[in-house]
Amino acid sequence: MLAVLALYGVLLWHDPWLFWNDDYELSILPVFADVARSWSEGHLPLLSPYSWICSNLAGEFQYGTFSIFVNAVVVLIWKLPLTFPQQAAALSMSHLAVLAAGGYVLARGRNLRPALAMMVALVAAANGWMVCWGATDWFGSLGAFAWLPWAWWGLERALDPLRGRWRWIWPAPFVYLLITGGFPYTVVMLAVLICWLAVRSWSTTGKLASVWLMMFGAAVGTGMAAPAWLALLDYVHGSARQAQENAVHFQWLVPPAALPAFFMPNWTVKWADFSNRMTPHAATEMACGFAAPVILLHAFLARGRSLLRHLRWEFALLAIVILLSTLPTTNVFRWSFRWLPFVHLVLVISAAESVRYIAAERKIGSGYQSVGSVGFLAAIAGAIAMLLVGAGGAYLWPLTAITIGLGAIWFAVDCLLKGDSVFRTWTPCAITFAAFVATYLCVPPNCGVPRYNLDSKLNAIEPLDPQRLYLSLYPAPEQTYRTERNPAPFGTVVRPGSTSMWAGVRFINGYSPIRPSGVARELQSDIHGEIPWDVANQLLTSQAGTKSLLAEIGVDGVIVARDFGMAPQPEEAWTRVFDSGEGVVYHRTAGPYERVRFMHEPHAGSIQAIEDSRNRVSAEVRIPSGAASARIGFSRPFFRGYQAELNGKRLEVTSDRNLFPIVEVPPNSAGRLVLTYRPWWLVSGSVVALCSTAILTAGVCLNARGRSCQ
Repeated sequence: MLAVLALYGVLLWHDPWLFWNDDYELSILPVFADVARSWSEGHLPLLSPYSWICSNLAGEFQYGTFSIFVNAVVVLIWKLPLTFPQQAAALSMSHLAVLAAGGYVLARGRNLRPALAMMVALVAAANGWMVCWGATDWFGSLGAFAWLPWAWWGLERALDPLRGRWRWIWPAPFVYLLITGGFPYTVVMLAVLICWLAVRSWSTTGKLASVWLMMFGAAVGTGMAAPAWLALLDYVHGSARQAQENAVHFQWLVPPAALPAFFMPNWTVKWADFSNRMTPHAATEMACGFAAPVILLHAFLARGRSLLRHLRWEFALLAIVILLSTLPTTNVFRWSFRWLPFVHLVLVISAAESVRYIAAERKIGSGYQSVGSVGFLAAIAGAIAMLLVGAGGAYLWPLTAITIGLGAIWFAVDCLLKGDSVFRTWTPCAITFAAFVATYLCVPPNCGVPRYNLDSKLNAIEPLDPQRLYLSLYPAPEQTYRTERNPAPFGTVVRPGSTSMWAGVRFINGYSPIRPSGVARELQSDIHGEIPWDVANQLLTSQAGTKSLLAEIGVDGVIVARDFGMAPQPEEAWTRVFDSGEGVVYHRTAGPYERVRFMHEPHAGSIQAIEDSRNRVSAEVRIPSGAASARIGFSRPFFRGYQAELNGKRLEVTSDRNLFPIVEVPPNSAGRLVLTYRPWWLVSGSVVALCSTAILTAGVCLNARGRSCQ
């Protein structure tokens, strides 16, 4: 764990913005700032009032709403006086430490030597995909994958009959932490792992009953995470993610021609990027520390057939996950190169197991004989191949020379040291560390994703009004605001993505990969919260009046980026209140809208809002007899699961095009109207989670009691 933190410390020294990229800036960090705010207010962070498109934090899944660990780390970090990039680094490195420790424990649980376990830990937490994507961009993948080695370790313990009948308790908490960590891909990885372990155990023992305790422990952990995965299933239904073009699912597949990058991560071939273009790409995300793939190559050369027989299950799993990384998938499982962290973990476990097998076969030495010579030759062969096939790309040197140098050092150690010396045993671990450092210092680890120079003043509300609901119209951030095109600090006006959450300003916009039905679809919002120019133009010219779509939603503030060059109409309904080089802010001349109001004004009744919190709204309403029934609208995004009561009597909650909740109150009614977000998945999932937690607690207590009686 310390070695991994030291490695990332070197990378942070080289680039203090290492973790400060793309989604971390527009999505992850501002949302977690709001999560910390929610806990400080005493509310479960189910919903956020500061974004309509990214309001349902639980449904978005990637924010780990139901993970005890994620929330504890977030609350702790946000109590420290850190800058944005420092918060990102602290958040990622805390999970990377857990991941490294899990890799080490998994290896030691298989009785691998400490040097091999350290190599497993390094590869698990510092492989190319984790550095280039998981830890520095898509935090949800790190938040979930950090627990996969732990879950693997617990599942294998649950299969060990020598550990007693309560051994099923080992995988349960780690399965829970993995699922609630916030990445659907890792949940599928866990399912593949469980199936693989079950088939291996059944094939080895010939008894199907050998897997029941493992499956029961996994089921208990899944039950503990029920609110998380039930929320995702409910949220995805009817979302924009279900209506994606087929071409999207052919992006970021691992091309078979890129497989040599396991040895030489600057190996450059064409990949299909986010635009479906086949562009040359240095496969840094396939960096595996050089030593592990070399060890595996050496093992095949030294003990090919016998090694395949002995490690047939590990190699079968490795082949499966590599194949999955090359095949297209759909929905929330697009971009199959996301299988790579699992590929790296299986590969390094297989390499470590092969060292032990060869050592046992030879009955002398450590299993490292001649590995250095294979590494040296592999590095030279890789360099020649890159030159011959033109796969050197922009980062051919100096990384290739460094890799050859590492191979030469390994070869020299093999020649100078014999037997099972400590220095020789730890050489692969040292090579792995050095290879990772060299790779990430020579090849930019952010893989070309955008980086934005967000203004540190985004924590402040000015120049905006916290009482208003804003619609911000801006071009695609990844094209317009990346530092290459916009190096100056920005964001306090347009607030792209979910950055409005930092200051607690109410926005329609928000970052959402899923984009649920409702406002995101009505406004045709893209993932980063931007609205297409033609839709924005239509909204401002024909839907910005006092009896139009924006008025119905409750939008009383409009922000127009300088690049869009338009203004809301009619002119007399709007007042320009702020103008800068970044954009223009307009407010409705008539003043802010009430957040709870009659849909068809004027009405003889009255409304007096008394509470407007994250998951609940209440207001005193009075509808006199003889008046028409009142349709009362709530200025917040609509999701399935809202319930309304008037003086304890249930009322139906409807919506206008799934945009915002509406409650119809009959005449001759007076009292407190309460609108509460209480979806079925939260109620049912909480019951399942509580029951599962009770089962786990009982198992732990009975196991402890049994141990104390022995």
